[in-house]
Amino acid sequence: MLTVHHLLAFLVIAVCVLSAVLALIAYRRRGNAGGLVAHALALAQTLIVAQFAVGLLLLANHRHADKGTHYMYGSLAVLTVAWPWFYAPPDPPRRLAWFAGATLFAAVLAVRAYMTA
Repeated sequence: MLTVHHLLAFLVIAVCVLSAVLALIAYRRRGNAGGLVAHALALAQTLIVAQFAVGLLLLANHRHADKGTHYMYGSLAVLTVAWPWFYAPPDPPRRLAWFAGATLFAAVLAVRAYMTA
């Protein structure tokens, strides 16, 4: 299970960065997301939640991280991708920018969580 958690960490970081870059390019070019961008952002959000769930399973199995900040950064990454669902403006181009920024910030938090594990 720990190996899955480590593999998911790399996948989360790569997909978050890729989807954020795709979303920012779409925002700069046309201001709205196409199907590929929307699916990439959804995949990034899904992987972060899956990573969080695997982490909870590890905790239930009494496998704890060495540093408590690992849990803080992981929780903040989940909250970061959830934040735009509640507070992003209804205007589609600005909403896309919010989701792109949140996904990029979640990637940074995921890197920090991995570094503190």
